[in-house]
Amino acid sequence: MREPLWQSRREAFFYLLPIAVVVLLQVGGMFFDDTRASAFGLLDGAITFAMAGLLVVRKWYPELLMAVTLAVCAGYLLMQQFAQGTWRPGFKDTDPWMMLSAPVYVYSAMVYAGVLLGPVLVLALIGLVSRPWDTSTELVLGTVLLVVLPALIGLYVRAHRTLVQALTDRAERAEREQHLLAEQARADERVRLAEEMHDVVTHRVSLMVLHAGALAVTGPDEHTRTAAEGLRVAGCEALNELRELVGVLRNESNDHQPREERDEPGAVPDLSTLVAESESVGVPVDLRLDGNPALTSAAVGRTAYRVVQESLTNIRKHAPGAPTRVRVRYGGDRVRLTIRNATATRSVDSGLSESGSGAGLAGLRQRVELVGGTLTAGPVPGGGFEVDAVLPAYVPAPESG
Repeated sequence: MREPLWQSRREAFFYLLPIAVVVLLQVGGMFFDDTRASAFGLLDGAITFAMAGLLVVRKWYPELLMAVTLAVCAGYLLMQQFAQGTWRPGFKDTDPWMMLSAPVYVYSAMVYAGVLLGPVLVLALIGLVSRPWDTSTELVLGTVLLVVLPALIGLYVRAHRTLVQALTDRAERAEREQHLLAEQARADERVRLAEEMHDVVTHRVSLMVLHAGALAVTGPDEHTRTAAEGLRVAGCEALNELRELVGVLRNESNDHQPREERDEPGAVPDLSTLVAESESVGVPVDLRLDGNPALTSAAVGRTAYRVVQESLTNIRKHAPGAPTRVRVRYGGDRVRLTIRNATATRSVDSGLSESGSGAGLAGLRQRVELVGGTLTAGPVPGGGFEVDAVLPAYVPAPESG
């Protein structure tokens, strides 16, 4: 696709201005010329107006139009030498035998033509116009003003544009490098925070698991031992999930990723466990699964599990007792999850509702986007809240390094 001739009104004005000047000079010359009309005069006028019109596309065809200018000048020279009668040009010996539009084509050739071809064509025109075999001081001066000077101006403009483009490219490259450095710095900070979180939280949770395990063995009654065992199991699950989260944040290689991330399609976590946990604390959940989850990759299945887990956790904290509906549809190319709850049926525990960081949905949306999905969440008319996530059915696991 060709570059546009101009991109603004200002560029259009200066681009078309030479055409108006050439036409006005030709019309003025014809008006004030008191010599009798001749066949060559009519031919010269027609060529001048035609070449003036072709100035519109001088940016697209600089080499071709410069070659045409050379051919016309050579034709004028031959006619001056061999034509007879009214076809013989009435040039003076000191006149540069060329068209009024030739200086504009010289400038265009130096600006838009090839680095080698443009100067070669201009040098050929200088040789024709200056006529070194029969030259004069006036002819050399006219050649310098009408050919050499436009060529030098065009050469300067071309060099200036090249310099500006190089500086622009360098600035864009520096901006991209700065962006990459910032991304690397954020990645390094994320790894540092992940490692620090792992060290601190793992230590505390491990102590909790150990104490719960001891209480499960030495508890005074069966009810206490059962509750302690439940706490121990929950703590172990929390440690496993923390390990997986740290692996995601550190962007580890395949050998260090969670086993579920490396499993073949079909290793989808069981959502019924989350439903049972919510129902055990008074949140009724209606779970419906459509489609075949075995066709879903483990990474997507794990992400779907996190979406449901985080949604049910938020419901327990902010809408206790609210009837909840969970819909999971496994399609051929995508998985859609819809978690919608009604209004709360019990009073909200302020201590529990304020215990979170407030970034649960933002982090969940980021995790969904990491596998190429989308997540939307917000209140619904009539009260309640809805989370809707669409995930690709399959995300290839990284190659083992």
